[in-house]
Amino acid sequence: MSTSTSTTPTSPAVETLAAAGAATVYEARGRQGLVDVDLIQLVPGSRVAGPARTVLCAQDDNRGVHELCAHIQPGDIAVLAMPEARPVALIGDLLVTQLQVAGAVGILCDASVRDVEELRGMGIPIWTRWVRAHGAGKSTRGVVGAAVEIGGATIRTGDIVVLDADGAAVVPAEAVDEAVELVRAREQKEAGLRERWRAGEQSYDAYGFRSEDEGAD
Repeated sequence: MSTSTSTTPTSPAVETLAAAGAATVYEARGRQGLVDVDLIQLVPGSRVAGPARTVLCAQDDNRGVHELCAHIQPGDIAVLAMPEARPVALIGDLLVTQLQVAGAVGILCDASVRDVEELRGMGIPIWTRWVRAHGAGKSTRGVVGAAVEIGGATIRTGDIVVLDADGAAVVPAEAVDEAVELVRAREQKEAGLRERWRAGEQSYDAYGFRSEDEGAD
């Protein structure tokens, strides 16, 4: 699911996770799967989820991204990483054009992007660690499909990546059905709390904090 225009079909589970967003998915799963780094949401208002298609590029080299373009399936989130995250541009508008045409619905880049104005005009949701014009080499093959670690979260090809204004969260492929159930339960609980707060009740009282604090005085 994405705010950008797309004809790529998505599964109900992926749609549910995308609609819930990164923070809710992370909290619902017991605070698991957070990509705990600062990310720039290149296209404001974008929101997307889908199965990861990963590449571990050689350090400061984007040859692996060129290979990744040949492996993208419709609905994929392209996940780009290097052994050490650095402000080196792994993608610009030419590679993103290929990823988008191949069917990628979003990109998570644990490095830099460039050609920002062009990328925003293309509309594909992109999250990146940095924006920097510094170019990458093209001399060393990467590893398409390798498990990558970004912000303390391991992302494997096929895992579901959820991206929105709050950042990114990942759900292991084998835990998607459970995650959907947990997300729905959390959303139902939050809806009930929201109505209570709108009616004037305060969490300070509902959670017993006031009585604890006043009892300690």
